[in-house]
Amino acid sequence: MLPELCIGLAILGITAYAVLGSADFGAGFWDLTAGGAKRGGPVRGMVQHSMSPVWEANHVWLIFVLVILWTCFPVAFASVFSTLSIPLFLAALGIIFRGAAFVMRGQAATMKEARGLGALFALASVLIPFCLGAAIGGVASGRVPVGNAAGDMWSSWLNPTSVLIGVIGVLTGAHLAAVFLAGDSVRAEQPALVRAFRARALGSGVVTGLVALGGLAVLHSDARSLYDGLTSGGGLAMVLISGAGGVATLALVWLERYGAARVTAAVAVAAIVVGWALAQNPYLLPDQLTLEKGAADDAVLGAVLISMAVGALILGPSLWWLYRLTLSGRLDQSYEPLDQRFRP
Repeated sequence: MLPELCIGLAILGITAYAVLGSADFGAGFWDLTAGGAKRGGPVRGMVQHSMSPVWEANHVWLIFVLVILWTCFPVAFASVFSTLSIPLFLAALGIIFRGAAFVMRGQAATMKEARGLGALFALASVLIPFCLGAAIGGVASGRVPVGNAAGDMWSSWLNPTSVLIGVIGVLTGAHLAAVFLAGDSVRAEQPALVRAFRARALGSGVVTGLVALGGLAVLHSDARSLYDGLTSGGGLAMVLISGAGGVATLALVWLERYGAARVTAAVAVAAIVVGWALAQNPYLLPDQLTLEKGAADDAVLGAVLISMAVGALILGPSLWWLYRLTLSGRLDQSYEPLDQRFRP
C-alpha cells in the first residue's frame, strides 16, 4: 500500500506540472512565433502580463516530483537520471536560462537587449518540454534498464517514441497556453488578443489531436507494450477521457467560454498522464523493475508520506490562494505591449 500511495503522489505532481508548467512553456512558444518587435509586441506583452504572478509557483511541482522519486524509488531514479542524463541536463539548463531571461527581459534597457533575452526565453520554452517528453518516452518505451547508465545514452531518448512524446509535449503546452491566454486577454480587456489567442487555441488543439492520433501507429511499431496498455483497460479509459476533454475544450473555446475551457483542457492533459501510469502498471521501468521491488523501505515511505502531509497543510492553501487571486485579477498589473516602452 505504501509504494502505491507514494507513486500516486508522484503522478499527482507530474500531472500538476504537465498542466501548469506546460502552460508556461507554451506561452514561450507563442512568444517565439509572435513575429517582429512591433507585430509581436502585444502578444509578448500578454505573455509577460499573464505569467508574472505565477510562473515560479508553477514549477514547484517539478521539485516535488524529484524529491518523491529519489527518496521513495532510488533504484529507478538512479537508472533514469543516469541513462537519460543528456535530455534531463538540457532541460535543467533550459529551466535556468529561461527563468533568468524572463525576469531580465522586463528590465531590459534597450530593444536589442529585450529581443536577445526574449529569444533565449522562447527557445528554452520549446527545448524544455521536448527534452522532458523525450525522457518520458525513453522510460515508457522500455529503453531504460536497471543500473547506473546501463542504457544507451543517445538512442534511449532519440527514438520514434521519445520524439513523438517530445513533440506532443511542445504542442500540448502551446494549446494550454493559448486557452489560458485567451481568458487572461478577456480579463485585460484586449479584444484583439482574445481573437488572436482564440484562433491559436483552436488551431493548436486540432494539430495536437491529429499528432496524438497519428502517434498511435508509432507506438504500435516502436513501443508495443505501451500501445497495448493505452488501448485496453484503464489506459484506454483515460485516453477516451483525454479525447473527450480535448473535444470539449475546442467547443468551449469556439463558444468563448474560456473559464470552463481551462478546466477541460487540464482534464485532457491529466487523463493522458494517468493513462501512461496505468499503461505501464505495475512497472516503474517497463519489463525491468516493478513498483514493489523498486520501492524503498516502509520506514522511508512512511516518513515521506507524513512529511508530505504536513507540507501540504502549508503549501496547499498558499497555492490555492495565489491562483484564486490571479484568476480574479487582483494580482494583475496594467497591460502594455512589450515593445511599448521602447517606442520613441
